[in-house]
Amino acid sequence: MSEDQKVPRARPAWRRCLLGVVSGLVAGYTALAVAELVSATVRPQSGPVIAVGSAAIDRTPAAVKDYAIRHFGTNDKLVLQLGILATLTVLALLLGVLAAYRRRVGAGGVLVFGVVGAWAATSRPDSMSWTDALPSVVGAVFGAGVLYVLMGRLGSGKPTHTPATATQSREDIPTAAEPVGSAAGTREARWDRRGFIIAATAAAAASTTAGAVGRTLNNARGENAVASRSSLRLPAAASVAAPVPKRAQLRIPGVSPFVTANKDFYRVDTALVVPKVDASTWRLRIHGKGVTRPMTVTFDDLLRRELVERHITLTCVSNEVGGPYVGNARWIGVRLADLLAECGVRPPSEGGRADQLVARSVDGMTIGSPVEDVMDGRDALLAVGMNGEPLPFEHGFPVRMLVPGLYGYVSACKWIENIELTTFDAYDAYWVKRKWARRAPIKTQSRIDTPKPFARPTTGTVMVAGVAWAQHHGVDRVEVRIDDGPWQQADLAAEDTRDTWRQWSFPWKATKGGHTLAVRATDRAGRIQTERRTRTVPDGASGWHSVVVTID
Repeated sequence: MSEDQKVPRARPAWRRCLLGVVSGLVAGYTALAVAELVSATVRPQSGPVIAVGSAAIDRTPAAVKDYAIRHFGTNDKLVLQLGILATLTVLALLLGVLAAYRRRVGAGGVLVFGVVGAWAATSRPDSMSWTDALPSVVGAVFGAGVLYVLMGRLGSGKPTHTPATATQSREDIPTAAEPVGSAAGTREARWDRRGFIIAATAAAAASTTAGAVGRTLNNARGENAVASRSSLRLPAAASVAAPVPKRAQLRIPGVSPFVTANKDFYRVDTALVVPKVDASTWRLRIHGKGVTRPMTVTFDDLLRRELVERHITLTCVSNEVGGPYVGNARWIGVRLADLLAECGVRPPSEGGRADQLVARSVDGMTIGSPVEDVMDGRDALLAVGMNGEPLPFEHGFPVRMLVPGLYGYVSACKWIENIELTTFDAYDAYWVKRKWARRAPIKTQSRIDTPKPFARPTTGTVMVAGVAWAQHHGVDRVEVRIDDGPWQQADLAAEDTRDTWRQWSFPWKATKGGHTLAVRATDRAGRIQTERRTRTVPDGASGWHSVVVTID
């Protein structure tokens, strides 16, 4: 048989699998890039990674969410997104290998994951249209098409036996030692190497362009929101926060500052993408049971109202004993009770029909708050400013809600756009559906900030210090215990208001060896912080915070 008559022999299986892997990666990249571009015409939250991630958050058990917050902190969302991308990468590899031998099945697998992304996008609470499915569907169609075309450049992948002809030499005919199907007797259609490389390169280049354009357009969607915040100058408050007492801030290294800077303030929410809402187009609707005069207000309407400024400490229900998810800031906003009263709302104690206020965010989150607590005279606010500046986007710009004395999941709705008056019997908000308690007043807690766990101070006087909080009740006493000794009263810093935390300190005459330091607080109602340890679910952690140190 002459050289030009020879049919190429079958390639090793590993080489075909490798080309399938490359094809799967290119197809997956194409699907995500095209989806990014299409999401720019719908909304950023409809992209498959965000949609699937948000759906995963919605369906994750409370204990798992608690674990993620405890171990990853504010990086929990980044970890989730990286996990989704890693999973999609593995699936793309597997579908590529499958397509190398079953071209249509592999391409069909890409379409299946497009359907999953579309379902995730349209099942979200903030989904308002079927168009949220478009990014996943269109991206999957393009991805499947790319995989199908690339596999076509590899040939069928099905081995065939070439029978001997009169022109073949005896060496070309399979022998008994070389049965049909062996390398000598197996032939495979020539694969289009040049065509494969060109197609894969073109698909990758086009996808990169599509993804870049999509990201640019999505970023541009938030430019108006950024501009509205940058140009905002908050009016002066009609009711200014009282000056913080000089002795409210202890000059002890390691103690949390009395006011938490915006950049250091904890963030715990379910938004994979921080909503960027244009203040000029923002609206808040108040309606529901017992609302005799429904109201819709704009951002300018709020700014024209009487603004109040208050220091208020917020606490997340996911905060473990001694945890970091508590912070104190100076907020400025409108009293929520005043707006509700104008709408004809009365608290249940005065015959009101609604006992629950359901706040809805632009990202679909629902937060249920007791109407009685919101209207009992405390400084429940629709806040527009934080520490002297407009709210950061991460903390709810343009408007968020906060209620002193209640954990954030039942009071602190960020990016708020709707308030509905209803009853606890009639509706369960987002977290309540996930087995958290309907009502969640903040538990009296305290924390040791210094010394840190496993620190090694030297003998002599060691300053033990930290913070304690009992929002809306106030901290009355803090006590420290060394090992199994008696409780000893700590020195309390001056109180700003009963809605803020208090710093405390205790000069300890430390002796050599290992020691366990514990702290407990007592609020103004006489309730002593309980020793009983509980997890955060369903209504917040409890127990004494303790640290182990070694004195050298």
